Amino acid sequence: MPTERLDRRDPALRAFEARVLRHGRWGERPTLVLDASAFYPESGGQLGDRGRLGALEVVDTQIDDAGDVHHLVEGGPLPSPGARVEATLDDARRREHMALHTAQHVLSRALEEVAGATTVSARLGERAATIDTARTLSERQRREAEALAQEIADADRPVRALTPSPEELARLSLRRAPKVAPGTQVRLIEVEGFDRTPCGGTHVARTAQLGTIQITDLVGHKAGSRVTFVAGLRARRRLLHDAAALRALGGRFSCAPADVALAVDKLERQLADAREALGAARAGWAEAILAGVDPAEARWVQVLAGLDVDTVRQVATRWASEGAREAVLAAPTEGGLHVVAARGPESELDCGALVKALAKRLGGGGGGRPERAEGRLKAPADLDLAAALDGA
Repeated sequence: MPTERLDRRDPALRAFEARVLRHGRWGERPTLVLDASAFYPESGGQLGDRGRLGALEVVDTQIDDAGDVHHLVEGGPLPSPGARVEATLDDARRREHMALHTAQHVLSRALEEVAGATTVSARLGERAATIDTARTLSERQRREAEALAQEIADADRPVRALTPSPEELARLSLRRAPKVAPGTQVRLIEVEGFDRTPCGGTHVARTAQLGTIQITDLVGHKAGSRVTFVAGLRARRRLLHDAAALRALGGRFSCAPADVALAVDKLERQLADAREALGAARAGWAEAILAGVDPAEARWVQVLAGLDVDTVRQVATRWASEGAREAVLAAPTEGGLHVVAARGPESELDCGALVKALAKRLGGGGGGRPERAEGRLKAPADLDLAAALDGA
């Protein structure tokens, strides 16, 4: 006989007493099967409950095809079949899951209302709660759906579990048709005046218990979109975390949290100006360095101490931009040398093969195209690069 589901009778039940029917296993873990349980077993995208059975810790709850609820336990010997056990649920975890599940129903309906985007699947995970939709959503639709969902939460609408007769079910308008054989008893969750859909999960009693509903991410997924959201306890945790991060940034910028965006804009402008100035300086360095090289030189090989990699790239590329010129230049970096090889349009040097040969001989890695290549060498800053090339 399947386990009696106390969680469906009273989602607010957190403590109960039950009789052990048998011992079982779920994968490699031992389980207890009880005659009745308020622990919700993982299903329908909602994770299983945790808590305690006497001295044992319930680390997960699952359900088998026969309807037996398996409590995955650890922490001591299992009570014998027939024994009575005192059970308590992890209240914070249950409340978090109830809020997320009801918020998912509200958001799924809001996405349909705003964008005609039906829910393909939903997952209420440990770290993220997601809804996958059948069509792509825009940022405007995201904002409108989020606003509508929050409006329903703030309206404090009743949330009820219904078990209509087959005849009553046939007359009801549902967001999603039940996936059961005709005539089978179906459990519905109704958000009064807004949504009604088949569901076996745990839910809040009223939508005000959802607190804040926030869409935290929207990305393309398959043919539609993936919506990541928070609500209830998880939303409060995120808001507190984000507020603390914003205060910390305000402290670093010496401004109020509300002015952090303006401070970042100012910093970005300063960074753009600095990059432009650095680019001009690099161009000047390149001109000065190139002016000191004999233009008749066919191959220029040198470790350019004191220059950064970007400047060495620019120098090598400009030197090897004409004729049969070839440049093999290197810049000292932490832990070795960064080598850049480039050739002119009339040269037949295979830069990629050359850099690979250097890396093989000196240690490191790299490669590229015949006309241009780069690599990192495990070599000292005073390396005789010309001699190393002869050996490669």
